[in-house]
Amino acid sequence: MAEEKLGNPGVVGLAGFGLTTMVLQFHNVGWIELGPVVWLGLIFGGLAQMIAGLQEMKTGNNFGYSAFTSYGCFWIALVLILIGNHYGIYKSSTTDIGWFLVAWTLYTAIMWIGAMRISSALAWCFTLLLIGFILLDLAHFGWPFLTIVAGYELMICALSAWYIMAHVIYKDVFGRDVLPVGKPWI
Repeated sequence: MAEEKLGNPGVVGLAGFGLTTMVLQFHNVGWIELGPVVWLGLIFGGLAQMIAGLQEMKTGNNFGYSAFTSYGCFWIALVLILIGNHYGIYKSSTTDIGWFLVAWTLYTAIMWIGAMRISSALAWCFTLLLIGFILLDLAHFGWPFLTIVAGYELMICALSAWYIMAHVIYKDVFGRDVLPVGKPWI
């Protein structure tokens, strides 16, 4: 009896991360309001990414399990902070959000080291994410113009996540490696 082929949950996690990150940066550079960010953050960046992470657990992929589940929770928490601020419920100051981002920067640094052991493309994605978090940290602690710099930098990060997603999908569809991701850095 042939073994049932299962889909790779990473493609949904990468899609949710990339798309939601991209749309938040559209807001950060001033192109759109917060509405699309809130809804995407709850559903695609949050819920779908969390589900992908929980499915990664079943595959034995601890990196994907941690990354997608954690960043899914990041999106939900961020959106709840935005909603709370909008409605005056458990308001968070700019520095409160800065400390929230610092904690995520530290988590991202841990994941960045792991990403360097997986592939060059993933290492670049996490390098860009780490730089983006550092820029947003600084923006929340006195240099607000860095939000726009982070916005453009994190758009590149989002594209890199989609590249990795496309690599996985195209490898399955074409039966060969169409978009190489490169060797691990370490």
